[in-house]
Amino acid sequence: MNTVNAVALAPFIMLAASLINGIFGRGMAPAISGMIGSVATGLAFVLALVSFAGFQGEAVRVVLWDFLPNLPVAFAIDQLSLLMVLIITFVGLLINIYSIGYMKGDEGLPRYFSGLNLFIAAMLVLVLADSFLLLFVGWEGVGVCSYLLIGFWYRERLNASAARKAFIVNRIGDVGFLLAMFLTYRTFGTLEIATVVQAAPLMVYGSATLMAIGLLYMLAAAGKSAQLPLHVWLPDAMAGPTPVSALIHAATMVTAGVYLIARTAPLFAHTPEASAVVAWVGALTAIIAAFSALAQKDIKKILAYSTISQLGFMFVAVGTGAYWVAIFHVFTHAFFKALLFLASGSVIHALGGEQDIGRMGGLGRRMRVTGTTALIGTLAIAGVPFLSGFFSKDSIMLHTFTSDLLIDYGNYALFAILLITAVMTAFYMFRWYYRVFGGETRMAAADYGKVHESPPVMTVPLVILAVLSVVAGYLGMPEFIARSVIHDWLAAPTASGATFTHVSVATEWLLILASVLAAAIGLGLGWFLYVRSDGSQARRIGDSPVGAASRHGVGFDIAFNWAVVRSADAISGGLALLDREIVDRGMTGVVRRTTFVGRLVVLLQSGHVRLYALTMFAGVTLLALIVLLAGVLA
Repeated sequence: MNTVNAVALAPFIMLAASLINGIFGRGMAPAISGMIGSVATGLAFVLALVSFAGFQGEAVRVVLWDFLPNLPVAFAIDQLSLLMVLIITFVGLLINIYSIGYMKGDEGLPRYFSGLNLFIAAMLVLVLADSFLLLFVGWEGVGVCSYLLIGFWYRERLNASAARKAFIVNRIGDVGFLLAMFLTYRTFGTLEIATVVQAAPLMVYGSATLMAIGLLYMLAAAGKSAQLPLHVWLPDAMAGPTPVSALIHAATMVTAGVYLIARTAPLFAHTPEASAVVAWVGALTAIIAAFSALAQKDIKKILAYSTISQLGFMFVAVGTGAYWVAIFHVFTHAFFKALLFLASGSVIHALGGEQDIGRMGGLGRRMRVTGTTALIGTLAIAGVPFLSGFFSKDSIMLHTFTSDLLIDYGNYALFAILLITAVMTAFYMFRWYYRVFGGETRMAAADYGKVHESPPVMTVPLVILAVLSVVAGYLGMPEFIARSVIHDWLAAPTASGATFTHVSVATEWLLILASVLAAAIGLGLGWFLYVRSDGSQARRIGDSPVGAASRHGVGFDIAFNWAVVRSADAISGGLALLDREIVDRGMTGVVRRTTFVGRLVVLLQSGHVRLYALTMFAGVTLLALIVLLAGVLA
């Protein structure tokens, strides 16, 4: 086999591991399930490295088997898919290893690792797919796996409800994907992604058909990547085990929408209206999700809203035509977000399941590895200079400010929204870190004394992710300072014709300064409210209507409950009443009348021949009288 093609085996290896754990897991020792999952993911990562090392710069198509005329099942191996596979398998490997310690003793361990490996397999199919149809198979696969893993502890009603919510909300986006595929096939005569993106620029710029296709794919992406108003499923998805949250947020599923738009870059670049919708939905999602994170109390829910906000940044990037920049932020975000979730899991593991940050504090002194690595992740996502999040976030800000694609659609306003969101991000992440790891503990002395660091199987992945959260950003340094490696790598698959206004070096430094000031203001405000003021002012704000609005996610769940859930309940109640009062009672009445007639007929079935003869004589006589009477009247 060509070494470039080696990565094509990765999804099948993950699928095999999932089947082994799912079918034979109950008969194996619990530790074996984790070893199978980790070895399989490690092997998939090695295959990705082999393909990466052998890649010569030209996209490779691997046909697996024939399916439909002119549409075989095939994988496309290029710079974009290889980078995504490397992210998925590497972060997936760390999460598998971490899960061995986190999930130790759980009775459903084989089922857990089976679902985790199937999740990775589906995501690999999604990013390697050569056609929209195969991409949709992976798209649905990650949706099903998220349902299984979010509801892993299904005996608790809350977890089962969260899984159903995620599954149902994502179906809205999937309808958009299906309609987009139908329209794509009708317009281009094929579902091969490469053919579509080559043909899209040949159509009229701003074509209504292209715009419709783009908006439908945007609907699909909004559902999978939790953008307004379909973001409501992601905070509740925290009901699953914490490693699952890390995998969903960092390396799978929620990045699928960003990948879809980046993969179809020429299509969106030639429909500025659709691109504007993508960018504005992303910007509004970013700032609303950041606001929703400000007053949350659940250690994981804060990070969930943070993910929604960061995905908003990515959507602004693809909306402005900076497709490679969006993938760059996917790359850096995968490391620091996986780190933050796994650090949360380490805390939850140490505290026996506690997730309320109001009952924590001072844990950095008892869990030094977890606390130190969590601090690095916090600073990275806040955009502190020289950490990975700073480079990718600053690149998004720059390209938003200089985008020619959205020059008529308010790119400066988008820049301002992202700048405000950056301030809020730094603030709520300072609050998250300080309330968990800093200050004085709010735990009982006896409980605090029992807190200890997690085992190495959990802390080693934290250290690796912390290192990457520092160094990953240097692959995409500003081009006026050094060559951007990740830009050069992604240039071919994300080429779209989108242009950006050239600005002076002084202007770029000013934009960088603005990004640094945003992080400094957010962190400084957090220090003032929680350290200098001892949290008293923060508590007053939290008890105000503003704090309540933040905790309730700006009311989106309430609105959905009124508009969708209660109306559905009312309709189903009406149908139940119709079924019970009309259908059931009507059928019961018919049955009763039939029974009455049957009882009358039974009276005639006496078994006496003389009675039957008399009845026949009476009947014949009655018929004769009727005929006679009819003749007289005639």
